[in-house]
Amino acid sequence: MKNKIVNWIKADYNRVIFTILSLSLLVAMPIMSRDAGMSGDEHFHFKQAENVISFYKTLGKDTSAVSGVGTGAVEGFIMQYGQLPDNISCLIASIFNVEDIVSVRHFVNAIFGWLGVLFAGLLAFRISGNWLAAIITSLLLFLSPRYLGHSFNNLKDAPFAAIMMMGVYYIAYFYQAFPNVSKKVCAMLAVSIGLALAIRVGGILLIAYFGLFGVVLFLKKWIEAREQSKKSKKNTPGQKKELSSFFLQLLKYGIIIALSGYVIGILLWPYALVSPVKNVTSTFATMSQFGAALRQNFEGAMQWSSDFPWYYTPKFILITIPIAAIFGAIAYPFIGGLKKSNRFTTFLVYFAFIFPVFWIVYSNANVYGGWRHSLFAYPPMAVAAGLGFNALIGIARQKYLKIALTVLPFVFLIPPAIFIVKNHPYEYTFFNQCVGGIKGTYGNYEMDYYYHSTREAAEWVLADIAQNGAPDSTRKTRVVSWHTSSVAYYTRKDTANVSVGFARWYERGYNDWDYAIFTVTGMNPELLKNKKAFPPRNTAYQVKVDDVPICIVLKREDKSDFYGHKAMQEGNIGEAVPLLRKALEYDEYNEQALADLITIYQQTDRLDSALALARGWVAFNKGNTTALNALANIYFSKGDFSSAIVTANAIIKYNSRDISGLWIVANAQAQQGQLNDALRTLQKLLSLRGDFKPAYQLMAQIYAQSGDRQRAQQIINAMNGLR
Repeated sequence: MKNKIVNWIKADYNRVIFTILSLSLLVAMPIMSRDAGMSGDEHFHFKQAENVISFYKTLGKDTSAVSGVGTGAVEGFIMQYGQLPDNISCLIASIFNVEDIVSVRHFVNAIFGWLGVLFAGLLAFRISGNWLAAIITSLLLFLSPRYLGHSFNNLKDAPFAAIMMMGVYYIAYFYQAFPNVSKKVCAMLAVSIGLALAIRVGGILLIAYFGLFGVVLFLKKWIEAREQSKKSKKNTPGQKKELSSFFLQLLKYGIIIALSGYVIGILLWPYALVSPVKNVTSTFATMSQFGAALRQNFEGAMQWSSDFPWYYTPKFILITIPIAAIFGAIAYPFIGGLKKSNRFTTFLVYFAFIFPVFWIVYSNANVYGGWRHSLFAYPPMAVAAGLGFNALIGIARQKYLKIALTVLPFVFLIPPAIFIVKNHPYEYTFFNQCVGGIKGTYGNYEMDYYYHSTREAAEWVLADIAQNGAPDSTRKTRVVSWHTSSVAYYTRKDTANVSVGFARWYERGYNDWDYAIFTVTGMNPELLKNKKAFPPRNTAYQVKVDDVPICIVLKREDKSDFYGHKAMQEGNIGEAVPLLRKALEYDEYNEQALADLITIYQQTDRLDSALALARGWVAFNKGNTTALNALANIYFSKGDFSSAIVTANAIIKYNSRDISGLWIVANAQAQQGQLNDALRTLQKLLSLRGDFKPAYQLMAQIYAQSGDRQRAQQIINAMNGLR
């Protein structure tokens, strides 16, 4: 036994290194995941996972898992996620009676993430026959901060990426061995298809990949047969029979494996199980064109995800992956990938990472949150990069050049490795050197869009209370956030002393709170870049990545804004004004206090005072459409219709779906006698919001004023026909 081990080690030292590396990462990744916070979507899947377990326990009698009952905000489509990792986590937690379900989820997720690293390395070896390629590939994928970060707590995209990588590996294995394919490889390919489908319906792509690569392999075989016939100047019956047999074998294997994988998938996914064809196809259609659009920061502007430019995904990938991945993947085709013996596997690998991105661009898919929806395209790219570096090393003939080229990929990986060490567990916020890292992109792209940092912030709040005491000993300490689920989870053991509530960033002053936790997600880029205005004066703690804040904790030192707003709502203007002024003395950038005071000044016909405040507000946060709206309305009230139009057009620029800008423009145009322009603006408005009755009324007035009373009546009838 000892001799076998020694011989195995001596046979290939790189194989030993790869084995040790893989086992080390199997330990490291779950340990690292323990530090991660809840992601923004995790809480949606807690109840659904319980419903799924109940579905199987009751043999389908409990239909909650297929109806979305009791799942809250995502009721109606949560069952369309197979969410296998969530279900496994829930089962483990229930069997072992683990209270900290989130830690179990992150552990399971890290195991899936590790599988992606493992199979990426194995595919690099299978294609190259060199374990050094496997080492480089695995290390490159592990040291890709975006992939690693999602492997901690993104139970949708990271496991799906890992199992898709596993599927691509077994597809490559299958076609390399074909027609002498082992039953084990066929079974594992079917399992890969089933597991991917049980995570997300997109797993069905593995069946499409399997079929496409089979067609490519057959065409390759057919072309080779034709070339051989031309050389021998005859086409023997044996060649036709061989091609026919080859095709029939491909077809037989393809049907059996695809059907087996599909069956495995639907057995693990209750919604598919109750209707194996209808529910799968409808889910695929829904997920391919997801309807919910989010407004996010891209290229320094808040944009709707449905309106992102075509290059959103490819650009986000290129600026957030290690330079090593880009260099290696570009190099491989030119230094070995296009050799005749490598063309099929090169096509397989490159298609697996290029096609998903191409399809997102081509179909104008509604994607957001960086490129997490296409994360499954990245492991094959890491394989291509690993093969590229391996091929580069292989062409070197001089000893020292070979050593230098062997070291090259590891040198490339130093920056992301440093980032991981410095900024754990926020690896998924990484930006590469091409754009100046996270410092160079701060305020231009979303950072912690999945709210990971709320854990650290919530734990700091608890520590601050423990050290300095509760702000008010007569009641519970009030903590607000716009991601309450995570904050509530990490304060769940302190509910006797702490309560958690919801607050939006720009409306935080409306609530009575002691601490407020906000990630920078969703904040206007102009505000984030204004160091005087952000972070606010009462910032008590900052969660930072490379020395820039991705989350802040505010500690209430002055409640004048809250009491001023309350007085204003109660109609007590005399009390509200000094309170709001006091709030602005404490923090001149308090946007809620500015909004309230401007409103009061407008209502009391103090337009010059309102104008001064609104101009100052827009000056430090020009992208805030609430500020622009206030300024445009003041201009309108003062009769400065040209300035009102210019300001309202800025609202349209910053938020194409905010109809307030169009409404102000239309009214100002009407006041200036530009009636045709006003009608065109109103038509644009109604194309966005067809039930906005004031727009119909203004249109009718314009037509009546123009003498077209018939058209005016038609508009009124259309308005009255609205529900």
